Amino acid sequence: MLDIFDQPTMLGDPAALADWNATQMAFLAHGASTPQHLGAVLAAAPDFALGHAVKGMFYLLLGRRELIATAQDALRLAKAAQPSHPRDRAYVAALHLWLNGSLIGALEQFAAILRDYPGDALTMKLDHAVRFVLGDAPGMRRTLEQVMPGYGADHAARGYLMGCYAFALEETGDYDRARSTGRAGLDLSADDAWGLHAVAHVHDMTGDSVGGIAWLEARETAWAHCNNFRYHVWWHKALMHLDLGQIDQVMALYDRQIRADKTDDYRDISNATSLLSRLELEGVDVGDRWEELADFSANRTADGCLVFADLHYLMALVGDHRETAIAEMMGRLHRDAHAAKTDTHRAMANPGLSAAAGLEAFGEARYSAAFVNLARARTTLRQAGGSHAQRDVFERLTIDAGIRAGHLDEAEAILAERSAQRKGHEDAYASARHALIAAGRRASGLGNHAPAA
Repeated sequence: MLDIFDQPTMLGDPAALADWNATQMAFLAHGASTPQHLGAVLAAAPDFALGHAVKGMFYLLLGRRELIATAQDALRLAKAAQPSHPRDRAYVAALHLWLNGSLIGALEQFAAILRDYPGDALTMKLDHAVRFVLGDAPGMRRTLEQVMPGYGADHAARGYLMGCYAFALEETGDYDRARSTGRAGLDLSADDAWGLHAVAHVHDMTGDSVGGIAWLEARETAWAHCNNFRYHVWWHKALMHLDLGQIDQVMALYDRQIRADKTDDYRDISNATSLLSRLELEGVDVGDRWEELADFSANRTADGCLVFADLHYLMALVGDHRETAIAEMMGRLHRDAHAAKTDTHRAMANPGLSAAAGLEAFGEARYSAAFVNLARARTTLRQAGGSHAQRDVFERLTIDAGIRAGHLDEAEAILAERSAQRKGHEDAYASARHALIAAGRRASGLGNHAPAA
């Protein structure tokens, strides 16, 4: 039987196929109902190898050490089903590679599938998700451009493909095309929260907070159905209010939306920690909000599934001055980096360790050491995963560390590179730091400009 994207499945029950189609559509939309639909498929078709493999991948994307066993069980069931179709076998192989620490190997399996089935929207979205984890925006864009011919006007996932492409365009600096592509995709798939958020990224990168707030406020239904991704969209809105200096709105969004549910999902922790860090850099007293984040993060010091997650757990521990947990985390990060057995370990070695050392030093007010380490990490920080907007907290900490340590020329150079990435659009953060650098030079008798080389 063919699924909603005209891809072959080993399902023979129309009801199970309907649930499988619902699973895929919900996954594309970041829908909260995704696991319920997949559970129904596997209950009706317990020998559906592709479903078990996808279940394992969904669990691995959650980035939690305790869920690895569940993903291993899914692999065992997928293999036991003895998949006969090449696409199903490629999925099982991809899950096996992923579980053995080779996300790049999993991507190679996805690439092989997409060469034969370019219209396979499930594989397209999983490839997109893994490349996001690896920080591979160029690969993300390249893959999407290769499969586009498989998405005609009548393809059920055309809008979602455009949403993914909008994000890839934004992450590779093509802001105008990202904006138009994301808007067009949302016209086709009104529940595509990923495409909606890609356009929000464009507003962030072009310093248009007023327009970004208007964009999101007019389309709240586009992410109301989401899993915890909805907290991330609220986070974007909070960043825009922060850029406008509207601190009361930021704090209200933090308490009522971003941390409405006190979860320990690493994506939710990263939203919260990075926002609190930004607020503190602006001199805002965030009260005791670090405490609950640090409580969760102290339980994740041995995790090690994703560099991006580890750095944000560490950010929470630093924010609440949890010295014992920080020491435990740093020790484990060093062990992982020196092991270098997996793609994640290699990313921890570079840029993870330098970024972590920079965070630790910043929290101890050792700003020169913080600057040196964060500046060392920034050229390869993309390999830790995430987006420009998410990694910008590290950029801000680097610049602020440089200013506080008196490295004004170096901080200004990084600030200039940050502005260049935004095509010259200057946000409130950049304007304020230019002013701080100028004040620092006046105080040291250097005037408003750096000395000639």
